[in-house]
Amino acid sequence: MQPGTPEPKGKLDAMTGYSFTTPVWDGSAWVRPAVTEVRATTARIANGPEDQPRSAPAQWEKINWRAQEEQVRRLRQRIFKASQEQDWPKVRNLQKLMLRSRANTLVSVRQVTQRNSGRSTAGIDGEVALTSQARMAVAVRVHQSIGSWQPVPVRRVYIPKASNRAKLRPLGIPVIMDRCHQQRVRSALEPEWEARFEPRSYGFRPGRGCHDAISAIYNVCKGPRPARTWALDADLAAAFDKIDHSFLLGQLGAFPARDMIAGWLKAGVFEAGKGFAPTGEGTPQGGLCSAEHNDPCGAPSSLSDHVPS
Repeated sequence: MQPGTPEPKGKLDAMTGYSFTTPVWDGSAWVRPAVTEVRATTARIANGPEDQPRSAPAQWEKINWRAQEEQVRRLRQRIFKASQEQDWPKVRNLQKLMLRSRANTLVSVRQVTQRNSGRSTAGIDGEVALTSQARMAVAVRVHQSIGSWQPVPVRRVYIPKASNRAKLRPLGIPVIMDRCHQQRVRSALEPEWEARFEPRSYGFRPGRGCHDAISAIYNVCKGPRPARTWALDADLAAAFDKIDHSFLLGQLGAFPARDMIAGWLKAGVFEAGKGFAPTGEGTPQGGLCSAEHNDPCGAPSSLSDHVPS
């Protein structure tokens, strides 16, 4: 193309080798544009917003929670299906994937710090996360400490029993970091054992409740000639206080977070005025995994032999 011929419209937009010193057509003549030195005030960040540093956390409210929860749900379904098929190597690999999952960390922190009724109750360190900035900071700390976190003793508090307000029920309140890690571990452990529990177990299980038990009892007792005409109401005295740690850990087998669960069982209890007390047996009520440790009605038959009478 001759210098006197005008440039085709839109050509500069399609050029890949254009530089600031290339002559351009201004409508009447070719001119070389003046180049002004531009100094960047901040370094350009790859794969991230240009107005935020690389270390800045994402905004808590802008996280796509539906997508995060969907990732956790699908992974739980895969663990459940592999457990049903008794493909234990696949179960362990999927559980490791769940424990490393960023989506699992975010959903767990949200459940502990935003949805649970005890979100404003602190452990022995006095820490709570009630703002978006604090929740995101906790999520970063939890994900960074997946393989290095050491469980902390729980804080002993007492609440009135629902059946008898004159009696007090002891609770153990874990610190917020322990609760988040417990929720992470629960997401990996729960679907495996949901596939192994008996179908007519309704206590401490996801998607089940007392009304399901009432419906099952009604279906058995209805009609002129019911198969059963009585119901047994029983209560295990101090069940949480007498759980055998060794047997419980043995039931977990090669679960990837077995050592962390052992740390929670042995972390001990701190009570105001009495100080620290080790836990040789049992598990404190109040943690997210407490109910997971005590489901004698839905557990395999071998576990029933170790439930206190």
